Amino acid sequence: MRRLRLRWANLLLGGALLMPYFLLATVAMSVAVPDSDPFRHPGRQLAAYALALPLVTATALLLPPVRTLESAAARVLCTAPEAEPVPAPADSWAARRRTAAWFTLHLGLGALVSGASLAIPPAAAVLVTLPLSPGLRKLDWGWYGDTAGAALWTAPAAGAALLAALAAAVWGAGALLDRCAPALLGPTPADRLAAAEARAAALAARDRLARELHDSVGHALSAVALQAGAARTVLDSDPAFVRRALAAIEETARRTTGELDAVLGMLRDGEEPSRAPAGPTLAGLDGLLETTRAGGVPVALTASGPAAEILGTLPVLLSREAYRIVQEGLANALRHAGRVPVAVSLALDGPDRPGGPDGSGGSGRPDDRKLVITVENPALPEDGPRRPRRGGGTGLRGIGERAAALGGSAEAGAYDGRWRLTVRLPLRDNR
Repeated sequence: MRRLRLRWANLLLGGALLMPYFLLATVAMSVAVPDSDPFRHPGRQLAAYALALPLVTATALLLPPVRTLESAAARVLCTAPEAEPVPAPADSWAARRRTAAWFTLHLGLGALVSGASLAIPPAAAVLVTLPLSPGLRKLDWGWYGDTAGAALWTAPAAGAALLAALAAAVWGAGALLDRCAPALLGPTPADRLAAAEARAAALAARDRLARELHDSVGHALSAVALQAGAARTVLDSDPAFVRRALAAIEETARRTTGELDAVLGMLRDGEEPSRAPAGPTLAGLDGLLETTRAGGVPVALTASGPAAEILGTLPVLLSREAYRIVQEGLANALRHAGRVPVAVSLALDGPDRPGGPDGSGGSGRPDDRKLVITVENPALPEDGPRRPRRGGGTGLRGIGERAAALGGSAEAGAYDGRWRLTVRLPLRDNR
């Protein structure tokens, strides 16, 4: 019964919305044919109804918010579980055409059901009460047979049949609207593509924030643990080293707290980050290396060739991502190898050099150059000799994602007893 009531209400709403168009068509017919009176001739009423439907279609084609209004009504009154009406205005002609088809169907069926709902219940009431009311029998109802004979008692059954037919018509028309709602008010292929792009952008933003948190906080925790462990082992024998380690721990905690506040502030404010949050660049690389050295890890930095001159003039995005890659490479070395010597190398591979690592020269165009970042440390025995592999744990996967976002590549693996991370980033201006 609830579903029948909802469908009936939806159809009555359609009939109410059609009334202005019907009246406009009626006035137009009266002006065009002065002697006509549509309200006295059912045929002319049907003609006015037919003239009103094109006006309904034109309204939905010209007014995009029609889809918003109809979708809101369909969400409440249409009972099909698979219905997914789009609440946004129809912003394409494909969406407008589908909305126009729905609007015409809704108002057309609604007008017919509304007219039947006004006419059939009173007629059914008369038929049901006809055998019991002498006053009604005196009137000429045009009912079959003699109003004083046995045929009179068929009138109540006919009245009940009329009501049942009306309920069946409401149910069928409502079912048709329920079935058409997903197809006509649901998302178009363009809507689905836009929704997929929005979901992809949201997931990409979440991934960027996760990488920022992992790289900054993960490296800080690894460095602090290493520094605290080194300080504990020489607490009595080397107070100066302990003081340096504690100062490095303080500086690491302060810097990481600022980065963490920046990321969490974006989440608290409900922003949808289109780019990674601001962070340190290669200009702060010396501080990162000094913090790592304070934990007793020998770190050597090599900037070969023209790279030494351009590191301070790299695009901000590239410089920031390169800093994070070095940071995560150092964190991986600390986590998996401990206090072993780490070599960090920054170099250019491109037309300014005679050849890249594979011996091939650059193409001669400046924007073909690549910044090559290498982080290398002695491999642990359990690493064993194996072929180079891409990706790995969360940290290496994050490095690969950062490199891929800039059009570069990342490789990590054991080479001749040493663990080597190699990342190549194009120097061209990438968004």
